[in-house]
Order: sequence, then C-alpha cells, then structure tokens
Amino acid sequence: MNAIHFSSLGALAVTFVNLAAAFILGALIGIERQVRQRTAGLRTNTLVSVGAAIFVSLGARLFEINGGSQTTITVVAYVVSGIGFLGAGAIMKEGASISGLNTAATLWGSGAVGACAGAGLLGEAGLAALFVLASNTLLRPVANRINRSPFREETSEATYMVFVICSREFQSDVREKVAEILDESSYPARQIDDHPFGEGEVEIEFTLYATAVQVDELNEAVKMAEALPGVRQAFWNAGDES
Repeated sequence: MNAIHFSSLGALAVTFVNLAAAFILGALIGIERQVRQRTAGLRTNTLVSVGAAIFVSLGARLFEINGGSQTTITVVAYVVSGIGFLGAGAIMKEGASISGLNTAATLWGSGAVGACAGAGLLGEAGLAALFVLASNTLLRPVANRINRSPFREETSEATYMVFVICSREFQSDVREKVAEILDESSYPARQIDDHPFGEGEVEIEFTLYATAVQVDELNEAVKMAEALPGVRQAFWNAGDES
C-alpha cells in the first residue's frame, strides 16, 4: 500500500509516456524482424523493449521513493545481463553452422531502446531504435554483396589446415618433418591431429596459426611435404574462422 500512497498522477503519466515510447519503438524494430520471418519478431522485440522500460522505470521510482543504493544505473546493468541470457536462447548451433546471432543482437538492441525509454530519455531511445533498424536494413545489402563475392585465400581470414596421408610406419617421422617444413615456411601448426585412413595409412591434420596465407608459399610447403618418404598425398584447404 505504501507504493500506492507514493504514486501520483504526474508520475503515472510520465511512466505511461515512457512505456508507450518503448512499445512503439520496440514494435518498429519487431515489424522489420517479423517481415523477414525471424525467430524473434514483432511481439518478442516489443515485449523486450517494454520489459526493459518497466524495470528501469520501476528502479527510478523506487529510488525516488525509498532512496538507497539501487539506482537506475544498477537496474540497467541487471537488465543488460538478463537480456544477454535471453539472446543466448535465440542462438542455435548445428554442426559448424550458427544461426540466430543477429536475432540475439537485435533483442539486445530492443532492450537498450526500452532502457532509454524507461529512464525517460525518449530522444536517445528514438535514436537507438533508428540505429538498430538501420543496422538490420541498410547494412543488409552490403552484407549480401560481400557474401556473394568470390572467396580469396590471399586476403581472407580463415582457418587453414594441411592434410598429409602417409603409411603408419612413417607416421612419427612425417609428423615431425612436416611440422618443420611448415614452421620454416612461416606457417607453424597450432594443432596436429591423427586420423586412421584405411588399413595401413593415417591422415595427419595440421591446423595452422595463420588466418591469411600466400597461396604460392603454402602450395610450395605442401609439395615439399608430399615428397617425403612414406607420404602418399598432401593437400590443404581453408574453412571459416569460428
């Protein structure tokens, strides 16, 4: 009942305006997500924005009423942490493929918009919503253009692996000598794994420290590895940096 006692029409009006701003701006972000059929769409982004605004507004009112150490800044910190867990639930991993990162980041942005609105910073809330929407709309064609560009090993950052298939009896020597070749070529291995390959052979996988390579240099190192006694085949490939 104390809370009711301290409430006033003026305070309720301010809270209404703040929550309405969070509702409208969160809905704008959510509409863009809904149109693109994302996991977190209109309702989710609106609820995140409004929820963040409610908590921040509540923190401000409680500090105004009771004082103490739980300021609006403290409440915002808790909101940011909580939305981080919510965003983690939107991220899905299937093998080497990860989806939902943009959805999680958008939820984080919606929470930030709501936190600004809940604190009464309506201008900042509007700017925050504008930039979240711009990130999801204006940058999309740029990202799609980059994704359609041919992969260039010379300039791209990736995980590079060298594979050597050799006889089991030469396994130890080949591991040591190929590691030396890669090290001398300035492409040292950060991890070496052995995999059974057929009945009498083994595949040795060298994962390199390098995230960008000169193709000619790495090709030359692989040719030197392939010329070693007991080696049947050597090759390299690149994958996405995770």
